[in-house]
Amino acid sequence: MNKIGQGGMVRFRANNGFTLLEVLLAFVVFALSFTTVMEILSGSIRNTVRAKEYTEAALVAQSVMDQLGLDLPVVQGANYSGESGDYQWEVSIGRYEDVAQNMNSIELGELTGIELLQIDLYISWGDPPRDKSNSFSTVRAMLVDRKLASG
Repeated sequence: MNKIGQGGMVRFRANNGFTLLEVLLAFVVFALSFTTVMEILSGSIRNTVRAKEYTEAALVAQSVMDQLGLDLPVVQGANYSGESGDYQWEVSIGRYEDVAQNMNSIELGELTGIELLQIDLYISWGDPPRDKSNSFSTVRAMLVDRKLASG
């Protein structure tokens, strides 16, 4: 595929292929792009697993809070603990802290016979050093003297 050009010189026709340098450069660009995409996917998978764990912890917390008053008595000073699957939980029940600072709440509680209790729930899961935890709190209104209220 040679052509004779002006002046009788032989000109070589350029092949339309890629050089080794171009192929290597293309491979490096592909490898860097592929690595970046894999890191993004890996981060997405980690975030999905983390979201799943925290959602399950919140569901366990809701289940434990629903048991209070039914299976577990709501009594000031009570502490409970248990497991639900991979999740360990601890509940502590105490007097609602802000009531002691607000005298109107104390007087209202004495007049109505209602006491406010703070329920703190601590949930943990996983193995160290990658263990995780979350805490939840709520306030429940309870009758001070249940015998008077029911009789």
